[in-house]
Amino acid sequence: MDFGYPRPQLQRAQWISLNGTWRFCYDDAGQLQNPAQIERWPLEITVPFPPESKASGIGDQGFHKTVWYQREVDLKPGNDRVILRFGAVDYSARVWVNGSLAATHEGGHTPFSADITHMLDPSGRQVITVRAEDDPQELTKPRGKQDWQLEPHSLWYPRTTGIWQTVWMERVPRTYVDKIRWTPRVEGFSIGFEARLGGDRAEDLSMELILRHEDRLLARDRYRVVDGEVDRSIALSDPGIDDFRNELLWSPERPTLLDATVRLMQGDRVIDEFTSYTALRSVKTLRDRFMLNGRPYVLRLVLDQGYWPDTLLASPGDDALRRDVELAKAMGFNGVRKHQKVEDPRYLYWADKLGLMVWGEMPSAYRFTRTAIKRTMREWSEVIDRDYSHPCVIVWVPFNESWGVPELTSVQSQRHAVEALYHFTKTLDATRPVIGNDGWESSATDIIGIHDYDANTEHIRQRYGAEIQPEQLFDRRRPGGRILTLDGYPHRGQPIVLTEFGGIAFQRHADPAVKKTWGYTRADTEEDFARLYEGLLRTVIHTALFSGFCYTQFADTFQEANGLLYADRTPKVPLERIKAVTSLSRTYIPGGV
Repeated sequence: MDFGYPRPQLQRAQWISLNGTWRFCYDDAGQLQNPAQIERWPLEITVPFPPESKASGIGDQGFHKTVWYQREVDLKPGNDRVILRFGAVDYSARVWVNGSLAATHEGGHTPFSADITHMLDPSGRQVITVRAEDDPQELTKPRGKQDWQLEPHSLWYPRTTGIWQTVWMERVPRTYVDKIRWTPRVEGFSIGFEARLGGDRAEDLSMELILRHEDRLLARDRYRVVDGEVDRSIALSDPGIDDFRNELLWSPERPTLLDATVRLMQGDRVIDEFTSYTALRSVKTLRDRFMLNGRPYVLRLVLDQGYWPDTLLASPGDDALRRDVELAKAMGFNGVRKHQKVEDPRYLYWADKLGLMVWGEMPSAYRFTRTAIKRTMREWSEVIDRDYSHPCVIVWVPFNESWGVPELTSVQSQRHAVEALYHFTKTLDATRPVIGNDGWESSATDIIGIHDYDANTEHIRQRYGAEIQPEQLFDRRRPGGRILTLDGYPHRGQPIVLTEFGGIAFQRHADPAVKKTWGYTRADTEEDFARLYEGLLRTVIHTALFSGFCYTQFADTFQEANGLLYADRTPKVPLERIKAVTSLSRTYIPGGV
């Protein structure tokens, strides 16, 4: 069960995975408040698979509000520090080490950690206990596609409770680098580097940074640490000529990564060292086009729910994450829209390495309350902080289809929430486009996303063809019965992307675990499925109004049988046939397509 190094852009040598067998129990009454109250552990669970999943060894999808985990670890205290880290625990967590409270965290999709050095038992036997609380019917917390009904319905899926990403420990020096952040600046051919220290304060500190592209040394700099941090711009030699310059630029076609070694120095002595990577690439919008590295770029995306039949939100392992990236590329897509899920950082690592763009989307809450918005903003800031440095991430999407803000046309405070999250995101990350609310009812946004599941290609031509002007589109069209832009927010020339369409349901073999399949359109045979897909893609690709598209969807997900792949990632149609139409060159024909 290989999950790879959990934090791929800050990798140290000394770390221990705590995935595997843990003791486990339910606390449906929620009466237990600390480990000393637990008299017996009746179950065992395989971490990081949630208890609702088959792979966990439990597979109980009933309503359980509170769960407990415990395991022992052999670890002798030393002269260094020990940090306990969690990739994600849904929804709120409390962690004890040897009976002492070590950490609390709220938010089901983001990492947290605790320095447990002072809690370690000198004997070397360390007991870690986790309490996770996740009310299955609470709609004010960001929950994404997790169903609040006992049986999954419509387009919602089984719940995920508790630990669902890697748990691990690492040894670090008494003074260590806690966080880093990379910011590519293609226009100036430079890369911003930020680092923040943790642990003990120390004098005479500096940081050495070595940046390479394969065997070529790009930079070897040393910076003084001031007030526990470093914030510098690394100027690279600009080759000037595009042919040479492009060798260093990251894109799906050429995913060039720059390898980094970072050393924290005290005087001339290395006290902390790790490896990282970054890339040179820029993403922005210019008038009606998406721009990658200063050039117009057609987005060919597929919507990816990020679920697996036996592990749910958790991935089966690192190989499965890599395989999903490879399959998306093999079908001709240059990106994915990770839908209602904050994906495992290992997926982003493979997307960085193999060349696949990713839209980062915040899982939705489903009620509009002050609590829901505060929870969303807090967790969204952690998402951006975690994934900021990944070159594959090209767009942020805080809201989808007005979920959690259902009355945007009439309730001003809900409009303010979308506008606030848009500007909040732009404040935390000024380098990427932001879609305030994807699908319809757009207000503050850099890209207008449209969701339209009409499978009739003639209807698509009539709505979005060459004879349609953007002002006609926004005044008259109502895909999904919703207006495309809110009053006061006319189209300002932003790129228009068909961010959901297709949804063709086809199943050759019925899944006995799924009682009723669901999709927007149905195909009865493999050939019908392929022809419907090809017709839609040819129409959308040759529609000049669109700067790109996102097809629904990558793989079947429980009752949604509308994937290009079955749930086990077996293709419904030969990958080569899918790729042939997905990657068609765009042609523009005056007066139509």
